[in-house]
Amino acid sequence: MSVFIAFLLAIVNTMLIDNVVLSRFYGICPFLGVSKKVNSSLGMGAAVVFVIVLATVICWPIYTYILVPAQIPFMDTVTYILVIASLVQLVGLIIKKYSPTLYKNLGIYLPLITTNCAVLGVVQSNTDQSMDFVMSLANALGTSLGFMLIIFVFSCIRIRLESSNVPKAFKGLPIALITAALMAIAFVGLQGMVPNA
Repeated sequence: MSVFIAFLLAIVNTMLIDNVVLSRFYGICPFLGVSKKVNSSLGMGAAVVFVIVLATVICWPIYTYILVPAQIPFMDTVTYILVIASLVQLVGLIIKKYSPTLYKNLGIYLPLITTNCAVLGVVQSNTDQSMDFVMSLANALGTSLGFMLIIFVFSCIRIRLESSNVPKAFKGLPIALITAALMAIAFVGLQGMVPNA
């Protein structure tokens, strides 16, 4: 199998079949908090894509060429958090300058990308599973695009639910959680599509 095909399959696998939100339950806080508006969800998704991909591009070489040769691989989590926090600050400044409305809509959830377990989880799993740079990049792209896809779809469904005739006890967060559960069930069904090795 060529590297390009393996790269594409890894992206599809992490984007749809092993979705970070619906199968690993990472990033639930922004998933529920920012998905009330489509623009906010797309903005958060794009910010997460940027941070995860750039964090992977920066952290993989740091781990491989600095931490491991220096015999301090146990410093990986601290290093990753520092890199991610710096990237989130950069994203925050860019969004605030070019789209103040989006910056306001994202609110507290933008700085929370720093502690989003989806971001740290991807970077950490790349080194824990000893992935090479290409597969790490595929994992980062697939995971972040999967996050963006799911938060966008979920926000579209939530907007429809707002105008639907939902029983009073289920309005708001309860029906959102039920919807998320049904989405998770649907995406778990995709796991049967993975070919046997």
